[in-house]
Amino acid sequence: MTSGLWELVLKGVWTTVQLLVFSGLLATAVAFVVGIARTHRLWIVRFLAGFYTEVFRGTSALVMIFWVFFVLPVAFGWQLVPLWAGTLALGLTYGAYGTEIVRGALNAVDPAQQEGGVALSFTPWQRMRLILLPQAIPEMIPSFCNLLIELLKGTALVSVMGMGDLTFSANLVRLALQQSAEIYTYILLIYFVIAFALTRLMRGLEKKLKAGIGKGPASTESKRGQTVGVGGGVS
Repeated sequence: MTSGLWELVLKGVWTTVQLLVFSGLLATAVAFVVGIARTHRLWIVRFLAGFYTEVFRGTSALVMIFWVFFVLPVAFGWQLVPLWAGTLALGLTYGAYGTEIVRGALNAVDPAQQEGGVALSFTPWQRMRLILLPQAIPEMIPSFCNLLIELLKGTALVSVMGMGDLTFSANLVRLALQQSAEIYTYILLIYFVIAFALTRLMRGLEKKLKAGIGKGPASTESKRGQTVGVGGGVS
């Protein structure tokens, strides 16, 4: 390929990374807010959070991108540029999957931890912030890593808006060179490299978080018999 075509591919890589970061941040925020709401003591809060989760998990991310980019301007006169339309659609869609990760990890914390917080007269928010989340977040990391990789692959959907992401740029290069096998092999390798970097980053984060509460990334067998204290420590 010529330098000009490589530059086009690199611009597509940068656009994909931007979209991954922005939609990943939105999905994470949505996952924690809605996931925590799904464990709320009020049924109406749990219902609304569950309704959001079911709606966005049950709809196609591609159709959601179409809806945000093409329907919103017609229905509400609210036109988003492709980057923000893709960020909103992917963030809300993948955030719905993340809510179940958060809810499951919170519910997996030993109920005795909640009881200990009540005995110490902690408010619900203090119990969540000081007891539940420090123990639940490290357990969420592997699942969130998988979700981020799925999100990375989902960014290719924004090419339907004519957005110059990696997939869209690769298609332009393919049309210019008429060499499908070579171009798409390069693109597969680029996606793999980004996904591998994400995996290593998330594994490092998992080790750091588990070390912070006195837990290593040990096997399931080595975790048996451990007792987690109210403050998140392990004895």
